[in-house]
Amino acid sequence: MQKQLTVRPSNAFVGASWGSMIVGMLAYLIGLWNAQMQLNEKGYYFTILLYGCFAAVSLQKSVRDRAEGLPVTGMYAGLCWGSLMAAVLLLTAGLWNATLTLSEKGFYAMSFVLVLFAIVTVQKNVRDLAAAALAADPGDEPAKPFPSP
Repeated sequence: MQKQLTVRPSNAFVGASWGSMIVGMLAYLIGLWNAQMQLNEKGYYFTILLYGCFAAVSLQKSVRDRAEGLPVTGMYAGLCWGSLMAAVLLLTAGLWNATLTLSEKGFYAMSFVLVLFAIVTVQKNVRDLAAAALAADPGDEPAKPFPSP
């Protein structure tokens, strides 16, 4: 594993990331709550939000792991990219076929993109903060889940 310089993100950047994620999620969810659509349609859009968030975080982690020299299989990285593209395409198809006004469709699309960007940034910040804490106090290394052979 290669050693990289660890830079702690500023508190303002961490706060802005969390704030963006919370605002995006709240806007999306409040929009769903107030929407005049059937419950199964609301469930579809909620599931797409959760799936997109998981795919974005998983992709960010696999890209970061590779950048740090940690092993990531090509199959897993491909699944991450495929999942993120599937979430975006499923939202696009749902909005394309929805009987919503253009402003509502734009609202859901923009809040979805905001959440995906913000959740990737939050994940990056969490990892950077953990790495900075480890660099500051190397004796406080977290336990490994499995012993190395």
